[in-house]
Amino acid sequence: MAACRRVQRLLLLLIFISGSICSARGAKSVHGDSDNPADNSERGKNPAGEAKVMALEGASSVRRSGGWKLAEEAACREDVSRICPKHSWNNNLAVLECLQDRKDDTEIGADCNHLLWNYKLNLTTDPKFESVAIEVCKTTINGIKECAAEERGKGYLVSCLVDHRTNISEYQCNQYITKMTSIVFSDYRLICGFMDKCKEDINKLHCGSVNTGEKDIHSQGEVISCLEKGLVSEAEEQPGHYTIREDCKKAIMRVAELSSDDFHLDRHLYFSCREDRERFCENTPAGEGKVYKCLFNHKYEESMSDKCKDALSTRQKLIAQDYKVSYSLAKACKPDLRKYRCNMDTAMPRAREAKLSYLLLCLEAAVHRGQTVSGECQGEMLDYRRMLMEDYSLSPEIVLHCRGEIDTHCSGLHHKGRTLHCLMRVFRDKAIMEGHCQKAIQTLIQETDPGADYRIDRALNEACESVIQTACKHIRNGDPMILSCLMEHLYTDKMVEDCEHRLLELQYFISRDWKLDPILYKKCQNDAARICHTHGWNETSEFMPPGAVFSCLYRHAYRTEMQGRRLSRDCKTEVQRILHQRALDVKLDPELQQRCMTDLGKWCSEKTEPGQELDCLQDHLEDLVPNCRDVVGNLTELESEDIQIEALLIRACEPVIQSYCHDVADNQIDTGDLMECLVANKHQKEMNEKCTVGVTHFQLIQMKDFRFSYKFKMACKEDVLKLCPNIKKKVDVVICLSTTVRNDTLQEVKDQRVSMKCRKQLRVEELEMSEDIRLEPDLYESCRQDIKQHCQNVVFGNAQVIECLKESKKHLTPQCHQKVFRLQETEMMDPELDFQLMRVCKQMIRRFCSDTDAKNLLQCLKQNKNSELMDPKCKQMITKRQITQNTDYRLNPVLRKACKADIPKFCQNILNKARDDNELEGQVISCLKLKYADQRLSPDCEGQISVILQESALDYRLDPQLQLQCSEEIPRLCAEEVAAQEQTGQVEECLKYNLLKISHEGCKKEVLNILKESKADIFVDPVLHTACALDIKHQCAAIPPGRGRQMSCLMEALQDKRVRLQPECKKRLQDRIDMWSYAAKVAPAEGFSDLAGQVFTSPAKTYILSMLAMCVALLFLMGLLCGRITKRVTQELKDRSLDQPWVAPISKNRKGYIPIH
Repeated sequence: MAACRRVQRLLLLLIFISGSICSARGAKSVHGDSDNPADNSERGKNPAGEAKVMALEGASSVRRSGGWKLAEEAACREDVSRICPKHSWNNNLAVLECLQDRKDDTEIGADCNHLLWNYKLNLTTDPKFESVAIEVCKTTINGIKECAAEERGKGYLVSCLVDHRTNISEYQCNQYITKMTSIVFSDYRLICGFMDKCKEDINKLHCGSVNTGEKDIHSQGEVISCLEKGLVSEAEEQPGHYTIREDCKKAIMRVAELSSDDFHLDRHLYFSCREDRERFCENTPAGEGKVYKCLFNHKYEESMSDKCKDALSTRQKLIAQDYKVSYSLAKACKPDLRKYRCNMDTAMPRAREAKLSYLLLCLEAAVHRGQTVSGECQGEMLDYRRMLMEDYSLSPEIVLHCRGEIDTHCSGLHHKGRTLHCLMRVFRDKAIMEGHCQKAIQTLIQETDPGADYRIDRALNEACESVIQTACKHIRNGDPMILSCLMEHLYTDKMVEDCEHRLLELQYFISRDWKLDPILYKKCQNDAARICHTHGWNETSEFMPPGAVFSCLYRHAYRTEMQGRRLSRDCKTEVQRILHQRALDVKLDPELQQRCMTDLGKWCSEKTEPGQELDCLQDHLEDLVPNCRDVVGNLTELESEDIQIEALLIRACEPVIQSYCHDVADNQIDTGDLMECLVANKHQKEMNEKCTVGVTHFQLIQMKDFRFSYKFKMACKEDVLKLCPNIKKKVDVVICLSTTVRNDTLQEVKDQRVSMKCRKQLRVEELEMSEDIRLEPDLYESCRQDIKQHCQNVVFGNAQVIECLKESKKHLTPQCHQKVFRLQETEMMDPELDFQLMRVCKQMIRRFCSDTDAKNLLQCLKQNKNSELMDPKCKQMITKRQITQNTDYRLNPVLRKACKADIPKFCQNILNKARDDNELEGQVISCLKLKYADQRLSPDCEGQISVILQESALDYRLDPQLQLQCSEEIPRLCAEEVAAQEQTGQVEECLKYNLLKISHEGCKKEVLNILKESKADIFVDPVLHTACALDIKHQCAAIPPGRGRQMSCLMEALQDKRVRLQPECKKRLQDRIDMWSYAAKVAPAEGFSDLAGQVFTSPAKTYILSMLAMCVALLFLMGLLCGRITKRVTQELKDRSLDQPWVAPISKNRKGYIPIH
C-alpha cells in the first residue's frame, strides 16, 4: 500500500507537468495536435532518449511487438485518422494524448476506448517503467540524495522524482515524468488505490461505474469531480448530503493536491474550461498553478461559461478545506508555515490545521506582530483572501448557517462579493448581536483581514475606487490607512453612496474585533496585554465580548498620571482615531449597540441620519436602562474632554475652527478647550446651522451631569464633593456653587469656600448658560407653554427666547413670570450674565467700559448712553434695560443700595402690598420721586433718583407708572411725538400741554407729578433746560444745580425787568408758571406736609416765605397791642376781687383762674 501511495503521488504530479507540454503546443495541440517544434527539435537532438521512450512503448504494448503502433490498430485506425494529425501517428504517446484530449463533440469507438485503457494500464504496471526512469533521469537521481537512496523495483524511485519534480532540470526526465502523469490522470481507475478506497462512495453518490469500458474516457474526470462535489456538500451540510468515508476523503484531497500544479490534470476542470482558458489565459503558461489563478481571477467575467465557473468554484472550495490543493500557495508559504509552526499545533485536529483559514490566521498574526513573512507568501495570501471575500460559497460555515438570510434577502447577488456584503447589511440594519450566521461572517472577516488591505474586498474596492482616487490619492495603494481615509470622508461631498454603504457594512464587523484594525493592533497590543490582560493574535479560542478590548483601551486613553495606568502615546493616538470614526455611526460601537439595543428601538427608531442615534440616546439619558445609561454617559464624558471624537460636529464646524480655534484644535490634548472655543464663537458669521445645532446639543447634554463638562469637572470636582454632595445635574451644581460664592462675598468671608480655579470655571459656565434658555432647565420647563404661545417663531440661541419672554412679561403665566423676574434680578446684579446686552454692546463695552468692573458694566453703559460714539443698537438695548430697572427698584442694585434707608421710611405702604417675584410697576420709584420733589431724601438716594428723573424726562418709556396710567391718552393725544421716537422729552411735553384734555384721573395725576418734580430741578424738564441753557450759563452760572436753585434763579430773572432772557426760555418759563398754577388748582395740598413741600419746591418760594414772615410779624404786633389793653382790664378785676371774700385762690382752673367758694 505504501508503494501505491508513492506511485500515486508520482503519477498525479506527473500529470501537472504534462499540462506544460500541452500549453507549449498552443491551443490546437491541447486537443491532440502534437505539432510542437520544441519537442521535435529535442527529439532530433537526442535520438537515444527517444529510442528509450519508444522502447518503453513497445514493451508495454498489447502485442509486445517492437514496431507496434496505436494508429495501425484496427480498433482505433479510423478514429486516429479522423481526429489526430498525420505527423503524430508514429508516436503512440502523441496519439494517446490526442484521443483523450479530444473535443466534447467528437466520439471514439468503444473498442478503441478499451484498447487505450489496456495500453495505459500495461504501461503503468510494466517493470521497465522504473528502468527507463533510471536511464532517462540518471543525472537527476544522482543530484537528489533522497531519490538515489530509494529501494529499486517497488516504484519508490519514480514517486521520489515526482515529489522533487520542481528540481528536475533534465529535459528528457521532465518530459518522461510529464507524459506518464498525463496518462495516469486521464482515468481515476489507473491511480493506485483510488478505486479501492472510493468504490463504495462512487456507487453511493452515483458518480459513475468502475466497470471497464462502461464510461468513455471523458467521464472518468467526472467521477472525481462528482466525488469532490460530494465532499463539498458534506462540508456545507447541504440537505440530503452523504458522508464520504475518511479514506476516500483523503484520496480525493490527495488527487486534488497532486493536480494543483497543472490544470490539465484536473480532467473535469480541464474539459469544462478549455475554451475559457483560450479566451482569458491564452498567454498564461501551464504549471505551478498559474492557469488556475488566471481562471480564478476571471471567474466573474460575463463571458465566463457557467460550466467553468462551477468547476472553478469546486476547486476553490477544496482549497478552502486544504491549502495544499493550491500549489502556488503551498509552495510560497511552506518556509513561513514551518518557521511560525502553523502546521505543528498538536492540539489542533489535522483537518482543521490544513484549512486555508487556519493558515491565513496564523500567518496574518505573524505579520501583525511585526514578524517577517516572505513577500511571495504574502502575495499568495492576498490572492486567496480576496478569493474568499468574493465568493461566500467558499466558506462552508456561511453556506450552512446563512441559507435563510441569503434566500430571503440576498438571492441572486453572488457576483463579486455582493452576497457577503448583503449579509453584512442585513445584520447591520437589524442590529442582531448573536447567531451562527453572524459568527460565520465575523470568522470570515478575521480570516481574510480586509482591514489590512482594502483591495481584498472587491465589492468595496470597486465601489470606492473614485473616492480613493480623489480623497485618498496621497496614501500608498493597499495601505491600511486607506480605510481610515475613507472613514474620514464619510458623509462628505467626496463620498459616493455605494462606497458609503459598502464601507459601513465592512466596518460594522471590523469594529467588533480590535485585531482587525492592523494599525491599532500594532500600536496597542502591548498596552492591551498590560492593561486589559489580552493574549496573542493566534489565541482565537479565548472568548471576549465584541468590543471588550477596545472599550478597555479607550477607558484608559484619557487618564491622567494621578488616575493610574495610561496608554502609550502611539496607542492613545490610534484609540482616538477609532473613536472619531465610530462616532459617525452608533452601530460601529459594539458595546454601545449591545447595551442600548432596546433603548435605540424605543426612543430612536426614527433617527436615521448620521450621528442622530447617539444624540437621541443622550437626549433621553434619564430614560435609558442603567447599562445603556452608563455606556452613553462614559462616551459623553470622553467627548467633553476630546470633542474631536464627534467627527461630524468637527466637520460641520471647520470654518469656525479655522478662523477662531485653530490653535486649540491643533493641540494633541484637547481637555475641553475646543468646545469652549466653539461656544465662545457660537454666533460668529462663519458659524453655520449644523455647527450651531451640534454645539448647542452638546451644551444641553452637559446640563444633565456636571461630569459631561470636562473643564468644570476637573476644576470643581473637590468643591462639588465638599459643598454639593449628591447633586448630579450640572445646572444644580452651578446654582449650588454660585450661591455659596455669593453668600461668602456678601458676608465678606476672608477664605471663600469655593476654590479660585473653580470660581473661574464657574463663571465660564454661568456665562455659557445665559446664551440659551434650554441651558437653564428649570426656567425652560416653567416657561415652555409661554414660549409656544408668545415666542413660537423665535429661534433658540443668542438668548432670543429669553429676550422674547422679557418683552412679553406682562402676559406670562405666574410661574414663568416669577422665573423671568428672578433671572432679570440676577442679570441686573451681574450684567455680564445678560447675554443679549453683552453681545449687542460688545464693542461699546470695549470703547467705554474696558476698565470697569463686570458688576458695573450696565451703569457704565448708561452713563455713556448719549455719547455721539454710542452704537444705536447698543443704545436701544441699554434703554430696554433701563425700562426694566425702573419697573422695580429691586432690579436696580445701585438704587437699591443708595435708597436702602429711604424706601422703608417713605414707601413702606407699597412694600406691604408687594408680592415676591412680581414687579411693583415703578410704584416705589414713583414714591421716591415725590419725596425727591419734597427734598426729603438722603443725598445718595437723591442722586440716584435725580438720574432716573432726568432719564425718564427724556423718554417716557422709562416711567412705568406714566406708561401704565396713560396707555390710552398717549396714543390719542401725542401720536406724532411717539412716532418721532426722538427721546427728547416731547411726549411728556405733549402731555403737559394737553393736561386739560386728559380724562383719565390716574394719567392726569402722573402728569401733575411730573410738573411737581420739574420744580425741584430744571434738569428734570429737558425741554425747559434746552430752551434756557444759555440763560442758565449767563444768569445762574454760580448757582449749583439741585433743590430747585437754578429754577428759582430763572424765575427771579424772569421777574427782574433788568434781565433780558432768551425769547424761547422766557416763553417756556411763562408756560411752566401757568402749568404750575393750574396744577395747584386741580391738585391742592392734601395736608400740611404736602403744603410745606409745595412751598419749598415752588420757584416763588422766597416771595411766599417773605409774605408769610410779614403776616407773622403783623400778627405779633397786633398781639402786643391787644395784650396791653387786656392787661389793664385784668388788673382792675383783681383789685375788685380783693374786696369780695367769696373769691378764694384754692385751685386753678384750666385758664389759670382759681374759683373761691
